[in-house]
Amino acid sequence: MSKSEIMNEVTRIFKDVFDDDELVISESTSAENIEDWDSLGQINLLIAMEKKFTIKFDIREVTSIQNVGDMINLIERKIS
Repeated sequence: MSKSEIMNEVTRIFKDVFDDDELVISESTSAENIEDWDSLGQINLLIAMEKKFTIKFDIREVTSIQNVGDMINLIERKIS
């Protein structure tokens, strides 16, 4: 799966988790840019991504995520 395919899937997950079909994200998007992206939103995002990509995140990986780009890079590493 290419980085752009991962980004497309991640975008769909964000739109679903935050219930906003108009949501636009980029690799630099962070919790500061999305009002509802709090700790519960983070957990919901991570669970949805684990299910979609059939992966598991560990606590060290989760705490290193600062933005969408970090999330995509982590997913890319895990599915390779």
